[in-house]
Amino acid sequence: MTTPGEQPQPRADGAGLVPLGEATRTWFAISLQTFGGPAGQIAVMQHALVDEKRWIGQKRFLHALSFCTLLPGPEAQQLAIYIGWLLNGVRGGLIAGSLFVLPGMLALLGLSALYVGAGDTTIVTAVLAAIAPAVLVIVAQAVMRVGGRALGHPALVALAVAAFLALSIFKTPFPLVIGVAAAVGWALGRWAPQTMREPKPPNAMADGPAPLIGDDQLHTERPSRTHSLKVIGVGLVAWAVPVGAVLAVAGRDSIFADQALFFTGAALVTFGGAYAVLAYVAQQAVQVYGWLTPSEMITGLALAETTPGPLIMVVQFVAFVGAYNDPGSLNPWVAAVVASLLTTWVTFVPCFVFVFVGAPYVERLRGNHALSAALTGIMAAVVGVIANLAIYFAIHTLFREVSSFTWGPVDLQVPHLDSLKPLSLAVAAFAALLLFRAKWSVLRTLGACALVGLGAGVIDLLAT
Repeated sequence: MTTPGEQPQPRADGAGLVPLGEATRTWFAISLQTFGGPAGQIAVMQHALVDEKRWIGQKRFLHALSFCTLLPGPEAQQLAIYIGWLLNGVRGGLIAGSLFVLPGMLALLGLSALYVGAGDTTIVTAVLAAIAPAVLVIVAQAVMRVGGRALGHPALVALAVAAFLALSIFKTPFPLVIGVAAAVGWALGRWAPQTMREPKPPNAMADGPAPLIGDDQLHTERPSRTHSLKVIGVGLVAWAVPVGAVLAVAGRDSIFADQALFFTGAALVTFGGAYAVLAYVAQQAVQVYGWLTPSEMITGLALAETTPGPLIMVVQFVAFVGAYNDPGSLNPWVAAVVASLLTTWVTFVPCFVFVFVGAPYVERLRGNHALSAALTGIMAAVVGVIANLAIYFAIHTLFREVSSFTWGPVDLQVPHLDSLKPLSLAVAAFAALLLFRAKWSVLRTLGACALVGLGAGVIDLLAT
């Protein structure tokens, strides 16, 4: 273990700059705090790895994040894989990415079973209703942190605002926003290089201390066609073995086959962030396959919002409920668990393949000024993307009714002010007080808000 001021040295056995055991414990601790969607998850890693442990520098962290935002799939989990790879090679990436998903998978598996068995109970409903506003505040806090780190010039702030407006008002496709941001970043780097300076928030310590591990010491691997083909081959085998085993038992016409193929396809094309993906998943799962009802889909999203890990974990809930309702020849509970685990597997295996294939190429080009400028532009746009998600979540958390307003290219979601939920607003204010004033941790804040919901549920029960 390193002490403050001590410079970590590469290990002779190639295990990495940070002992694998210490890195594993850190990733496990991070995995228990990854609430609040991608913004909250990125903020947790930022605090633990850049500010506290000082294992990676701010610039390197943002460089990795910029690349991960270009990939299909959950960018925060892929960022964990990337940084785990930088610190401890392939083993580090596997551990970091797996632990990032594991607690959320187990939590959502338990909540899915609870919902199927007792989803309509007053107390469960009340607790879920109280946690959602707390998550909203956590996301808002994360937007502030990430924005402060990534926006070092008014031009980048303007780019973030433009991305926010394009997504929230004009419903511009996410890939187009990212493409334009990359082009603007490249142009700024070429003709206005002063805009590429590092962020300088009002807080003098906002950039954090210098990393203990220098950039040149982090794990590097030369990109090669052999390496890429090897990773792709291993990924295909890792996907095919469990899918083939389940299909051999259940048959090609089973719900497991439909879910495995559908969610694999979704994992390969999930550009646009979690909410863009969920719109597609909801439409297919509800209207095409009939795995669950619209209200059940909304419940699944609420559960995924309140568990650690990527928001795309909602697909696990979709698979669980779908297989429980249509178990075939299996026991409904067995079918639900098998479908849930299989869907999680096929959703996240591609994430490891994307990072392990792409990271060596991105690292090789890290000193390329044109690429760095383009990634800086993308990172600025990502702040706007996360802010858009925060606003979307706020509207649907604090108001019962939301209408769409369309006028030419403008497409807005407008809440009905008379449908404001007073309790949700009060819980959000309470969570803001705990996070911003009392400086409570994410877990303590969520626990306190869950207790508020539990109390409200008990009062409701006594009143009836």
